[in-house]
Amino acid sequence: MKKLIVSAICLLSATLISAQTPEYKDWANFGKFTKANTTVEKPVAVFMGNSITEGWWNNNQAFFTSNNYANRGIGGQVTSQMLVRFRPDVINLHPKVVVILAGINDIAYNDYAVPLKNTFENIASMADLARANNIKVILCSTLPAYEFPWRPGVKPAPLVKELNNMIKDYADKTGAIYLDYYTAMVDERGGLSAENASDGVHPTTKGYKIMEPMVKAAIEKALK
Repeated sequence: MKKLIVSAICLLSATLISAQTPEYKDWANFGKFTKANTTVEKPVAVFMGNSITEGWWNNNQAFFTSNNYANRGIGGQVTSQMLVRFRPDVINLHPKVVVILAGINDIAYNDYAVPLKNTFENIASMADLARANNIKVILCSTLPAYEFPWRPGVKPAPLVKELNNMIKDYADKTGAIYLDYYTAMVDERGGLSAENASDGVHPTTKGYKIMEPMVKAAIEKALK
């Protein structure tokens, strides 16, 4: 009986310890590019972003490979996740330029609701880290959005405009290049047309074809 009681106590203790040990979760998804980051050649530019950037790779890989651009977009990510993985996925690759396109998932409350000021500061912090490591910075406007299919009720259009004003002001003050996709792609509602984004958020091939010459010209300008 005594042995049974001791065994039961040991089992209960192990169960309690196990229950108190949090399950490991790669919140920022460091693991997505771990292998790729060890084999990539020194890129001319790294594209940091969310599903819009990741989808760009899926839509036209040749645009990246032929220009020696590295795509480090991860679908669904908010700016705080991008910020914490900025060192392994950008700085440690030693690019000449970083292209930062971020913010729409923060506005959609993908992870949690945050003030727009915090979103801007995360973007600014990525730019600060890049400059501190002698990487030229291209800050992209957040793309227009009228509504979110996955977050009904949120009205993103005015928030996108406000965030873009913050990003542009910061770029002007710090000497970063501001890449204005917004003006080139916005429709009369303050969103994206069906031609440029079938779901109102993620660009179609036509949408990416608008963006490609714009970002290529911005990278060439940064290299000068």
